[in-house]
Amino acid sequence: MAIDSPPLTTPVAAAPRMTTRDKLILMVLCAAQFIVALDFSILNVALPVLGDDLGMGQADLQWAVTAFALPSGGFLLFFGRIADLYGRRKLFLAGLVLFTVSSALATVAWDPTTFLTGRALQGLGAAVIVPTGMSLLTTTFTEGPRRERALGISGTLMSLGFTIGMVLGGVMTDSLGWRSTMGLLAVAGVGVLLAAPGLLTESKRADRPRLDLPGAVTVTGGLLALIYALSTAAQRGFGGADVIATLVAGAALLVAFVVVESRAAEPLVSLPMLRRRTVAWGNLAGLTTFAMMSSVIFLLTLYLQEVLELSAVLTGLIFGVTGLAAALGGVTAPRIIARFGARTTLVTGLLVQAVCTAALLGLGAGQAGAWLALAGTSLGCVGHLWAIVAYGVTATSGLPDGEQGLATGLVTSSQQVGLTIGIPLLSAVASARVSVLRDAGHSFASATLGGVRVGVGVDAAVVAVVAAATWFGLRRAR
Repeated sequence: MAIDSPPLTTPVAAAPRMTTRDKLILMVLCAAQFIVALDFSILNVALPVLGDDLGMGQADLQWAVTAFALPSGGFLLFFGRIADLYGRRKLFLAGLVLFTVSSALATVAWDPTTFLTGRALQGLGAAVIVPTGMSLLTTTFTEGPRRERALGISGTLMSLGFTIGMVLGGVMTDSLGWRSTMGLLAVAGVGVLLAAPGLLTESKRADRPRLDLPGAVTVTGGLLALIYALSTAAQRGFGGADVIATLVAGAALLVAFVVVESRAAEPLVSLPMLRRRTVAWGNLAGLTTFAMMSSVIFLLTLYLQEVLELSAVLTGLIFGVTGLAAALGGVTAPRIIARFGARTTLVTGLLVQAVCTAALLGLGAGQAGAWLALAGTSLGCVGHLWAIVAYGVTATSGLPDGEQGLATGLVTSSQQVGLTIGIPLLSAVASARVSVLRDAGHSFASATLGGVRVGVGVDAAVVAVVAAATWFGLRRAR
């Protein structure tokens, strides 16, 4: 039987003003989340140059991304729980140190092994920073208007970080070289480290239950296998033996995780928590909005540069405008939640994202397509940010402070897994259509346009279906 959760549609009072200390704490926590989001995309444009410099073959370049994605997505739940038990501030600072040092290592890397080691350690640091930073945010800002406002700012910067990373990556690689992208992250990490110790206070559970090691091993192994399989499939397709084997292994480990948790005296993830409609539906909506919006940005990058043949600068300007639209969505989201409730805001945000993505089916080979891409993606990003903030509020509401690390670990796992699986899945869909059209004699640009259209169509349909399911799924949580 599902566990009912607190009401999600009751309007709340306007957010009280934050103190100067509140603002500084929020600034530090959001800055940490921003640089992690930046790291997820800043290197993408630089891969060909990086490969030439370090002697990495085309087939090995995927590891520049996968080496970061594996630990950053795989260890989120584990470190979220560790933070609950042993101290969020302590672990947050340790993650920042690891992220900063590994960014410096990646900056000065002299061969592929050194670089990939730096990237993997960056991912491990990110897996510490994201859930601990989010749980520090939700325990610092009490449930209600203060938390909604804080989550709105945090969600905005997370989305902006991913978008701005794509723009900065190209600009910095062209002007300063690929190493500057990693150097920027190291410098930013030092800045956050200088400010954080004096502002953050320790937060952890009063008791010290044992760590559920079997649960930690199975969920971490399952997520690692899933992320590896999808990241590899983006490069080589889903037919490879290693992709199939790791998909099966990942699914088996996640099933084993559920069995382990149902029998554990002190489980890593409380199954009653997962049965909360707010937690389950909120995280599904969050995973979907992140996966599908990151996919749209990827597909439009192909469209603008390979179909319309726009320069990297013009493409960057278009995404810069969508970033401003995302900021608008993040700023307005708490007010909309206060007026209409989290459930309505979440579903409305998903529907806006779905409709604006569907409008991109009208993309053509003419320059007018750039304006449609700009308008559709910008408006879609507003809905995207409404959904991000509302799902964060939904999935962490009604839970005690002792479970906030776990709850925010689930929230951030949805974000990172969404960012990881969305692009490979939609890329595979678009690539399949491109291959069919190329075999039929279409030009490269025409085939690419056809692939992009199919990709955005599937994208819009997925978001719309999840929006409807979330609406009905959360009705009984009222």
